[in-house]
Amino acid sequence: MSQDPAPAQDAAAAADGGTPPRVCFRGTLEQHGRTATGFVVPDEVVAQLGTSRRPAVRVTVNGHTYRSSVASMGGRFLLGVSAEQRGLAGVAAGDEVDVDLELDTQPREVEVPEDLRTALEADEQARQFFKGLSYSQQRWFVDGVEQAKKPETRQRRVVAAIERMREGRAQR
Repeated sequence: MSQDPAPAQDAAAAADGGTPPRVCFRGTLEQHGRTATGFVVPDEVVAQLGTSRRPAVRVTVNGHTYRSSVASMGGRFLLGVSAEQRGLAGVAAGDEVDVDLELDTQPREVEVPEDLRTALEADEQARQFFKGLSYSQQRWFVDGVEQAKKPETRQRRVVAAIERMREGRAQR
């Protein structure tokens, strides 16, 4: 593991409103299954980030920055890299690159598209359920709507999402 020559900031600095912890390491983008890819994050890196065993981070690879979270799976810490992020960073499975992680202390808010927002405003029960969901659960609903290619499919998905929320059912 190659670390940034500048020492990582102490986790307490972030808690006191200082600069969030930042750690660099060199890793190989591994392929898991057919399409999933990610970096194994060394235990020491996660420890330097402080706050938790599943820290929210800002990831920079080849000058491209995106938001993610480190996950603990099978006794290892992993950082997933979607096909979209691989394309934007210009990396592929098997590439060895420098990975810069910065603890992400900013709130995560999902941008709700207008049609879904209007439907949520019209249904108090669904709106309250949606507000109580985690960022990733909210994103699951929004992505389902935004990935529709035809307007009629999009509208059906908005209706289905509102019904699901009204029933108190999230992604899983």
